[in-house]
Amino acid sequence: MSLIVQKYGGTSVGSTERIHNVAKRILETQRAGSQVVAVVSAMAGVTNKLIEMANEVSADNEPTEREMDVLLSTGEQTTIALTSMAINAIGGKAISLTGAQAGIFTDGEHTRARISNISPDEVHRLLDEDHIVILAGFQGSSPDGRITTLGRGGSDLTAIAMAAAIDADLCQILTDVDGVYTCDPRVVKNAKKINEISYDEMLEMASSGSKVMQSRSVEFAKKFCVKFEVKSSLNNNPGTIVTEEHPNMESVVVRGISIEKEQAKVTIENVSDEPGVAAKIFQAISESGVIIDMIVQNVSKTNHTDISFTLHRSDLKKAKQTIEAILNEISDTASMETTDGIGKLSVVGIGMRSHSGVAAQMFEALANGSINIQMISTSEIKTAVIIQEEDLEKAANIVHEAFNL
Repeated sequence: MSLIVQKYGGTSVGSTERIHNVAKRILETQRAGSQVVAVVSAMAGVTNKLIEMANEVSADNEPTEREMDVLLSTGEQTTIALTSMAINAIGGKAISLTGAQAGIFTDGEHTRARISNISPDEVHRLLDEDHIVILAGFQGSSPDGRITTLGRGGSDLTAIAMAAAIDADLCQILTDVDGVYTCDPRVVKNAKKINEISYDEMLEMASSGSKVMQSRSVEFAKKFCVKFEVKSSLNNNPGTIVTEEHPNMESVVVRGISIEKEQAKVTIENVSDEPGVAAKIFQAISESGVIIDMIVQNVSKTNHTDISFTLHRSDLKKAKQTIEAILNEISDTASMETTDGIGKLSVVGIGMRSHSGVAAQMFEALANGSINIQMISTSEIKTAVIIQEEDLEKAANIVHEAFNL
């Protein structure tokens, strides 16, 4: 008997009708000869509604991260109960578990916890009793028993991590699209589904704004060699297999294009050009819990330089407060400037390792479309640029066409 982990996103369980459909699909998988652990997200829109209510009752005070975790975890708990009820109503034998009940232990960091250990004994026991286990995504328990959540897209991480912990034969990430596309089909109408993609390519696309998977979950899958499939929960079409890299993949120079909106940029001007300054800046940012993306430092000609970095717009306020607190320590002449309304466009492909000219082709296409580049970042298999957010969709279509995707 095979062991399968399935993850259903918020849109897949967005209504009681869709929960019924998910229940049928899960039960069909079990009756086809598999043990099933199904990880579910909060119903679409529920998390945003909970955040809205938290802001309303907190007035001008920001709610504590501890209480936000307690609140937001209820979204997934609602879904696991309803999904279990729906399966039981059609003749199945399902039981719901919170993250803590399933043995998912995390560090003590609220709103962005990291999984430290999984003790899946209870999950195995229930599977051996022929239960379908419905597991709450996005959440776990700190060492001292506090509810913690795993950050944006945390249900993906729950599914991949549980698949690794119970040595599942397959992990399926079921969503509202048929798989991973060369670009978001809602942005580029002629985007094509990718049949197979490497962990590294998927990781770069996820970290560059692709909404299909959370980047930490792809990192986890690569680390523990969890082969997984991204496919639709609304049909039975084949999805995209995410697996280890093999030589045939290099024949495709650019695998896909991703865009990331709601970005912001912080520039610290007139920073002393001396050892330790950058360390001081980014140590403070790290301790504040803000995750940064691209970093650019200008060449110094006057013993002073400028350092710019990008981050998600939601973290801009915290980053500003952090930098303001240490600005005088950095330099007597240092100042800070912030910009939002920007976005990131990335082209990704492991074939870029063995093919030259990708960046030049990308920049030429953007230039022909009169799109100005503000920042550039490269890795072995990715070239990314920061542009105005209002130009992102136009740029994605231009670059997609330039590489004949």
